[in-house]
Parts: sequence; C-alpha cells; structure tokens
Amino acid sequence: MNLSNRFSPRLSRIEVSKIRRFDQQISSIPNIIKLTLGEPDFQTPAPVKEAGIEAIKADYSHYTGMRGLEQLREAACLYQKKRYGLIYDPETEVLTTVGATEAIAASLMAILEEGDKVLIPAPAYSGYQSLIELAGAELIFLDTSETDFLCQPEQFEKAFEQYGSKIKAVILNYPNNPTGTALSREQLKKIADVLKKQPVFVLSDEVYAELSYTFIHASIASYLPEQTIVVSGLSKSHAMTGWRIGFIFAQKQLIDEIVKVHQYLVTAATTISQKAAIEALSNMEDSEKMKEHYRQRRDYLTARLRALGFAVSQPDGAFYLFCKIPDKLQNDSWQFCLDLAEKAKVACIPGIAFGQEGEGYIRVSYASSMEQLQEACSRIEGFLMK
Repeated sequence: MNLSNRFSPRLSRIEVSKIRRFDQQISSIPNIIKLTLGEPDFQTPAPVKEAGIEAIKADYSHYTGMRGLEQLREAACLYQKKRYGLIYDPETEVLTTVGATEAIAASLMAILEEGDKVLIPAPAYSGYQSLIELAGAELIFLDTSETDFLCQPEQFEKAFEQYGSKIKAVILNYPNNPTGTALSREQLKKIADVLKKQPVFVLSDEVYAELSYTFIHASIASYLPEQTIVVSGLSKSHAMTGWRIGFIFAQKQLIDEIVKVHQYLVTAATTISQKAAIEALSNMEDSEKMKEHYRQRRDYLTARLRALGFAVSQPDGAFYLFCKIPDKLQNDSWQFCLDLAEKAKVACIPGIAFGQEGEGYIRVSYASSMEQLQEACSRIEGFLMK
C-alpha cells in the first residue's frame, strides 16, 4: 500500500532545512572543522546539572501543569524584569515550552490561518518559513541586504501599503540569526511606531538576547506590550540545547489562546528540565562567562576574516558572522562552502540557506573553541591563496 500521495499537500511546499542538509552533506569529510550549527561548545553549568540530578532523585517524573512549574514561571518573569525591564504576571502571562522552537510553532499555529501573510526581515532563519507554510500562510521577506541587515520602518510601511489587512503578523529576530546584527532601543522605537498603527501580532524571537555585545538588549515589547509575543529560552545563554526549555511572554489574552495549541502539541515541558531551569535563571554568572568567551572569539574571527577579504556585517549579538564572499571568488554560496569543506576541511553554512537575500554570503558560527577558530582561519587562508 502506497500512502505517499495522501500526506497533506502543504508538506510538498517545505523541505528539510538547508542548514541541516549542508551540515549532513559535509559531516563525513575527515578532520573537518564545523563552524555550522548554533550549538554552544560549552557544557551546561554544573549547578544546573546538579539541579536536574536532584530532581530525578526526588522523583519529579510526573506532568506539571500545562504552563509549567509555578516556581519556574516566577523565576522567568523575575528574570525578564531584572534584565530587560519587562513586567509579566507569572500566573497568566508566561508559558513554559519545549524550547524556543515549540514556542514559535505554538504561537504561529495559534495566530495564522489560510491566506494570511507574515512579514520578516531577510535574510532569516529558515525555520520560520516552513512553520508558516504548514499553517497555510505566506512569508513576505523584507530585504535588508542594502541597509547593513537592519530592517527599516519604511520597509514595514511599504508592506502595509501593498498587502494591507492580509498581514497578520511580523517576526523580529534580534540579535539575529544568521547576521549577528541587533536593533538598538531607538531603532526598535521607530519600528514600533509603525506597527502600533496596525492590527498585527509581533512575534519577537529573543533567544539570543543574553548574547548582546554592543549595547544592552531591548525588546519591542517595551513599546508594544499588547501586540508582542516574546519568545525566549535557555539553549543559547546557558548551553542547554538538549534540555529543551523555552518561554513565551505575552499579555494574558494572548497566552490564553496560545496555551490551547501548546497543550495538544506537548502537554507540558519536561519536569526535570524545568527544575534545572529554575537554577539556570537564578544564577547568571556562568552565562556571563560564556558571553565573554564569545565576545573574544567574535573579535578574533571578525578581524581575521576581514583581513582575508570577507566583508563582515556588524556582529552585535548571537554567535554568528555573516560574511560576504570576496568579489574575486564565485558568488554561489553553496558551491563556495562545498569547495571550502572539501578542499580546506572547514564547514560554514551557505547564505542561500537563509533565503535569496543571503546569496553571496556565508554564515560562520563561533560557538567553537578559540583553537578551532584559529585553525579554521589558517585553513581558509590557505584555501584562498591557491
């Protein structure tokens, strides 16, 4: 019996992430240095691991409520208040999710219906588009390649003039994956002044908020609290990718709707991971140490790659550099990265994986040791000299 033609037609419009496809394609190359995925090379801090172990010993092996442990929600809201000045009620305005990915999926499923349009500055992380297409909606890209990868208020104004009420939501991801750029408080205010005139949701993916180097991270929720759904998590800030803990912060009337989707997707986040997350949110020292290492790696890698002829967008946050391939080389980012992997044994992600706006660029992750980055740069230099 062949059931392959009985899947949802929407699946035909999506594919496995180009990021994952490329990473898998080059993984079998011997001795390759992979600067590909957004996976911190640090280990989860010891106190967080101990909290998880103690939770196992104490038999925290049953469901929590759908919204997550009360103590964790309180810690998460206190964290948002202390770090970013955002005020949320732990009883009604925060939802614990299975990582930021589920937070994004649940939010988009709650918002979107067939025919809706969603605006996003591009290049952009590819995971958004697939979720939007599964919902039957369409992603509209706002090209930022001519404005240092920073979206401009005028771009949103033009989009609303063109599409009007068909636009249901806007996605902002700052600090940004793949470009590493961030928006200042003043820039966010100008964008908020445009968006507050429209009946749209603003999904603010702030999973890299703690990795802001140039200025203190600010959230657009400060200006648009009634419209904004803030997505956060511990994967990047605390090297907890495998623990799968994320958060949604929004006003009660928004959370009350999103939790309906969340409960049927996952019931609740893992109880043991939630207990560990309480410790993570209560102790920022280890996160700050990681951030300082990332800053040093960023500075080193930026200087080396620029000296080799790559134009590098201003890396204000996250742990990625978005680098323009030197003009003397081929502009096909997939082929360039494939050649680099095969001949120099250094793997980066082709810019085309983040949309057409990223073609001609490569994304380089510095979530690797300084020793690995130094060796990678030496190999890249040798590759360019041939």
